[in-house]
Amino acid sequence: MTASPGGRRRIVVVGGGIAGLAAAFTLARARRQGAPVVGTLIEAASALGGVIQSEQVEGCVVEAGPDSFLAEKPEAAALAREMGLGDLLIGSNDRERRTYIFHRGKLQPLPDGLMLLVPTRLWPVVTTPLIPLPSKLAMAGDWFHRPRPDGPEDESVADFVTRHFGRGMLENIADPLLAGVYGGDSGRLSVRSVLARFWKMEREQGSLTRATLRAMKQRRANSSGNAPPLFMTLKGGLSQLVAKLVSQLDEVTVHVGLSAEAIERGETNYRVRLDDGTMLDADAVILALPAHSASRILAGLGPSLAARLAEIPYSSAMTVSLGFKAGQVAGLPPGFGFLVPAKERRRLLACTFVHRKFPENVAEGRGLLRCFMGGSRDTEVLSLSDAEALATAQRELREILGLTAQPLFARIHRWPDSMAQYVVGHAERLRTIEAELEKLPGIYLAGNAYSGIGISDCIRTGRAGAERALAGVRD
Repeated sequence: MTASPGGRRRIVVVGGGIAGLAAAFTLARARRQGAPVVGTLIEAASALGGVIQSEQVEGCVVEAGPDSFLAEKPEAAALAREMGLGDLLIGSNDRERRTYIFHRGKLQPLPDGLMLLVPTRLWPVVTTPLIPLPSKLAMAGDWFHRPRPDGPEDESVADFVTRHFGRGMLENIADPLLAGVYGGDSGRLSVRSVLARFWKMEREQGSLTRATLRAMKQRRANSSGNAPPLFMTLKGGLSQLVAKLVSQLDEVTVHVGLSAEAIERGETNYRVRLDDGTMLDADAVILALPAHSASRILAGLGPSLAARLAEIPYSSAMTVSLGFKAGQVAGLPPGFGFLVPAKERRRLLACTFVHRKFPENVAEGRGLLRCFMGGSRDTEVLSLSDAEALATAQRELREILGLTAQPLFARIHRWPDSMAQYVVGHAERLRTIEAELEKLPGIYLAGNAYSGIGISDCIRTGRAGAERALAGVRD
């Protein structure tokens, strides 16, 4: 695409969530370093940050959206350090890490040594009531699975887990674990895209148990110290990362409260049409948006691409955060919280004991619980009023935990169509999307719809989109 007048490359970022902010920051940094670039960030909401929103209430950090990121994915922590927030990085209190499954009316701890869904210790699996005898026998049989280099290119998580470990493992452990992360249905989720590590293990080594034990041994051999925490966040709330990024955008023009309606072809570039009638010329556009929003904007420019993007499904989520006096929650079981399998027929998907997971973010003398509802199996939950949502959370906490105390405060947040679902065929769909993007040089996609749903994944795709736009070529 022909360079803009004056030789400066005009790059428009659409979407001011963490992916868009990471992209805009990359453009601003390049501009400060002398790159001939003019950056513009467009956000339809009245504030930047997307689902990352933190609030201080009664000495508690209440996160409206995600409360942490995986430590093993380095992008979020690296960006925090780059923003001068390294001293505020805190890890989860893994000394007290324990997760429960609500099973037949009781909380049962996940067996020790369970690596997501793969057992690595024999006795905890043998003795747990979470896994019925047929699944325990299936687990023993997994040891003898042979490599499947010509296995299916993709299949559902449900089929994959059942084939290796039986139906009981799927219903009581794998399904609630994935529902807590994706808000999705294991019968639809893609094993290749959601559990890529295990999909590859099966193809190369057959037995997931043997492959996982081998990987653990290798990690121990390569380890130079204590194991890192599983989760990380910022003391005082993740919104601090948003605020720091925004403060670094002085070299970028930022518009909030304006929505991008469409991208059109210009004579030598693209033109982004905003809902107030403004037309922005752009040599490159980074769409850091949900796939369904990107589809709408691209409908006129690339209908085939728009159609593929529209095929990526989403689920909705609701969080209900409840603050208590410490004494009111002193009787909770030790650990980080619990998950609820679909067969228990509850509205709660999960509950996190934040004061145990991140004690630095909850004042002494306080307790904080975060309840999760929604997902692909409960599409109507967002229609509940605040009073109904609060009553539902309190009733189910009473039935599951015996918690009868009235909270000091409650915060309810709704996130419609916010959680991308990597359903069977997702990898093939991405290949098609990449092929369609080749026909539109200068258009880039970022966000949680493609190669990871976490904060680090969004940062990675946002920064990668900006780097590619700055280079003006596709990798």
